[in-house]
Amino acid sequence: MRKFFNIIFTLVFFLFFGFNSIAAEKTAQLLSPEWSFKGFFGKFDRASLQRGYQVYTEVCAACHSMKYLSYRNLSEPGGPELSESQAKAIAANFEVIDGPNSEGEMFTRPAKLSDKFVTPYENVEAATAANGGAYPPDMSVLVKARKGGADYVYSLLLGYEDPPADMELDDGVYYNKFMYGNKIKMSAPLSDGIIEYSDGTQATTEQMAKDVVSFLMWSAEPHLETRHKTGFRVIIYLIILTTLVYLTMKKIWSRIETKV
Repeated sequence: MRKFFNIIFTLVFFLFFGFNSIAAEKTAQLLSPEWSFKGFFGKFDRASLQRGYQVYTEVCAACHSMKYLSYRNLSEPGGPELSESQAKAIAANFEVIDGPNSEGEMFTRPAKLSDKFVTPYENVEAATAANGGAYPPDMSVLVKARKGGADYVYSLLLGYEDPPADMELDDGVYYNKFMYGNKIKMSAPLSDGIIEYSDGTQATTEQMAKDVVSFLMWSAEPHLETRHKTGFRVIIYLIILTTLVYLTMKKIWSRIETKV
């Protein structure tokens, strides 16, 4: 019986750790640039967020929605912090369906600050049909929804390569060394100079990837800076409270020791 359990244990050990090691070999190490929002005192780079929104608008928005963001968020503290007039001008470039009006009919109007980001497709089926059967995921909380977070999305954007000689890809499928399974239906979205930054920053592939991922990180965690500030204040409070408790305890015990 003991021999039987030893064999079972060996098989389980090999299957678990063997497959994990194989998967680790096939998964490339994620790229990790210096994110301004990482760390205890991390905060968002406003210029990078604004450039990231430009990348999203001019490149990603053709396929990917951000349905949980409103145009007013672009001018709120903690985000890209565009002026209210800039955010209104951006919203006015899009049309939304509203209504019904007094005659009971739906109508289109320019978007307002309170409106959510306009989606590129009317529904999931339309999005899937337009992208060869693959649904472009909503990007509102994409960074938090993927293992590896910002590093994974950044790496994915830069991970397009020619496939190995022993790998065959179907039409419309591309090789990406950071994608799970290494196969992806989205073609490389970024290339040097594909857009022209309004602030004059050179639009390299790496710069655009970093900017748009910073923007996506903010959209997924818009209260990150507030959370960091609150955490710092709580730690300072706890340090002061602990010091006062310690000094009080020392004073009380000193009296007791004196009496004894």
